[in-house]
Amino acid sequence: MAFSPSDLPAINAVLNSVSTVFIVAGWINILRNNKRTHAACMIAALCTSSVFLVGYLVHKYYNGTTRFTDPAWVRPWYFLLLFTHLVLAIAIVPLVIKTVYHASRRQWDKHRRIARWTMPIWLYVSVTGVLVYFTLYQWFPQH
Repeated sequence: MAFSPSDLPAINAVLNSVSTVFIVAGWINILRNNKRTHAACMIAALCTSSVFLVGYLVHKYYNGTTRFTDPAWVRPWYFLLLFTHLVLAIAIVPLVIKTVYHASRRQWDKHRRIARWTMPIWLYVSVTGVLVYFTLYQWFPQH
């Protein structure tokens, strides 16, 4: 079974989907006060998101960007989705690091304060990453 950088968009979409599941499961578990399960889910989300980021960077290195051209009626919606995704994807990295840092130091008040922002942004980035993949490679493949 050969693997190439062109396989990475699909793999990255799966990793984003798995991250989404872990983020939601972590959120549900902290709401239920299941702190150990919450921590395990969030560590798993961090790991899958980190592997995604490496795969994304490798794909961009080998393949560059994929231009969205058609259909024209989808372009404004796609670019709005892409813009919000990219801005928040950049913002989420330091937020996750800071959130994990406070958790690792058992600074629960600080962790909770920033996690209230981190979780919904991280969830949005994970979900919109999958939507970007489907838009570019499945629903409206660019040639």
